[in-house]
Amino acid sequence: MTHRWMLAAAAVLVLAGTAPALALPTNVAAALNDSSRPAADQARDAARKAGETLELAGVRPDAKVADLIMGGGYFTRLLSAAIGAKGEVVAYQPAEFIQFRAAYGDEQKAVAAALANVKAINMSLGALDLPDGLDLVLTVQNYHDLHLTPFPKDTAAKVNAEVFKSLKPGGVYLIIDHSAAPGAGLETANTIHRIDPAIVRREVEAAGFKLDREADFLRLPSDPRTANVFSPAIRGKTDQFVMRFVKPK
Repeated sequence: MTHRWMLAAAAVLVLAGTAPALALPTNVAAALNDSSRPAADQARDAARKAGETLELAGVRPDAKVADLIMGGGYFTRLLSAAIGAKGEVVAYQPAEFIQFRAAYGDEQKAVAAALANVKAINMSLGALDLPDGLDLVLTVQNYHDLHLTPFPKDTAAKVNAEVFKSLKPGGVYLIIDHSAAPGAGLETANTIHRIDPAIVRREVEAAGFKLDREADFLRLPSDPRTANVFSPAIRGKTDQFVMRFVKPK
C-alpha cells in the first residue's frame, strides 16, 4: 500500500496557495522539480501554469519538439527535462530578435551548451526551416510578434505553414499569448503587444490546422485587455489565451 502511494505521489504537484493537488504526468512533474533549473525559473512556475501547459501540450519522453521563439529559454529548459536524453528540443530564436537584443543570442547559446538534447537554430523568421517529424511546436507570448510592423505582412502565414509542414500528422501546435479585446485589430500587436484570439484561430486554421482544445488556466477576467503588457500595473497579470491545434492525420 505504501509503495503504491509513493508512486502516485511522484506524479503530483501541489500548487502553492491552492487546496487541491494537480495530477501531472510523471515526466512533467519531474521536469518541474529538476534541481538544475534556475531558481528564477522555478519561481515563475505557478504564475505561468507550467505544469498545465506541458500537460496540455502532451509532452512525452523521447519526443521531438520545438520551442518557437524561445526568449530566455524558460520553456526550453522544461521541455528538455520532460522529454529526456533520447528526445530533442529545437530552440528557435529569430535572427531579428538577436539583432534587436544581443542577449537573446547569448541566452540561446547558454541553454544549448548546458543541455545536450537542445538544438539551437536562429535564422530569420522569413527563412524559418524547422526539422520535419516534430511532435510538438510550442510558442508562448510570441505569436503577436509575427505581426510586428518591421516584418512582412505574410510572416504569420509563412510561419504557420512551416510549422504545419514540420509537424507529424497528429502533431500539436500549442499557442499561448496575451489577449486583446474581441474585435481589436492587428495594430494591438505593435501598440500593446496583444492579439485577438479570433485572429490567431483564423490564421492557424487557414494553414490547415484544426482547433483541438482551448484552456482557461491563464485567463484573468480582471484584465481589461487594453493596457500594454509591459506596463508595471499589468505586467505578469495579463489575461492570456491557450489554444491547442492539431495537424490532421
